Amino acid sequence: MNRTAFLFPGQGSQKTGMGLDFTERFPELKERWFDAADDILGIPLSRYCFEGPEEDLRRTEITQPAIFTVSVAVLDALRSAGVRPDAAAGHSLGEYAALVCAGVLGFAPALRLVRLRGELMAQVNERTPGAMAAIIGLSPAEVETLCARAAAASGGIVEPANYNEPEQTVISGAVEPVGQAMDLAKEAGARVVPLRVGAPFHSSLMKVLTDEFGAALDAVPFADPEIPVVANITGEYVRTGAEAREALRAQVSGAVRWTDTMRLLTADGFGTFVEAGPGRVLTGFAMKITPDSTVHSAGQARRLDALLANSNSR
Repeated sequence: MNRTAFLFPGQGSQKTGMGLDFTERFPELKERWFDAADDILGIPLSRYCFEGPEEDLRRTEITQPAIFTVSVAVLDALRSAGVRPDAAAGHSLGEYAALVCAGVLGFAPALRLVRLRGELMAQVNERTPGAMAAIIGLSPAEVETLCARAAAASGGIVEPANYNEPEQTVISGAVEPVGQAMDLAKEAGARVVPLRVGAPFHSSLMKVLTDEFGAALDAVPFADPEIPVVANITGEYVRTGAEAREALRAQVSGAVRWTDTMRLLTADGFGTFVEAGPGRVLTGFAMKITPDSTVHSAGQARRLDALLANSNSR
């Protein structure tokens, strides 16, 4: 049986104007999600989403709640159109939207967590400047080896952060060791793409967040999932609210196992994937990891129209 999983994107998928076309098509979404987010956070988040400026939208403490809010609005539009998921997963930040989709978290507490997560991550980068880069064309094992070599040579931290697809692994850590790892990757024939990010995400440098962010997680109720949800940190399902909370706690400084996530869902009969949020990053990953699957992106109203037209033509 071909089942559908919704995929929720993470940081890097932001774009000025995101979500605006959905609110023009479905005006109720603006009040329900964007206006609500402005009130909950006390900042003009909707304006950042719809108008920018881009430099503000790139700030981690803005980017994360902005992408989350757009993703939840897209989820609402999909459900209203009759497209419903049998499972959910989210890439890094996207795991929070996946948990809202699965009924584990409410919108308001999840939004506050996401905002705090972004603020704390930005603070880490101010204290310990970090860097990230995508290594393309090497296996995960090869990237792990060159990270170990760079860490040993520099005495600093550089680690695999995102296992995005079989030949794309993102590395993260302090500036100098990441630079050394990038040089080693180029020598090995890889294509290296430095990422414009606000912190060394998903590296052990983020462990300093554990106490403060962990306390915030503990203060929020987590329900058991209504549909299966795959956690980044393990690439396995979380079965209870308690497991979901612990997965988010570990996720801050642990690697995103996205390839494992997609392979698990595919093995369990999920053959259709819908990217519910801005951008098409996860659509691209899915086409590389599970090329025989049907993949849709729904981050724009016109793409939702195409998805619905495709579904109705079957």
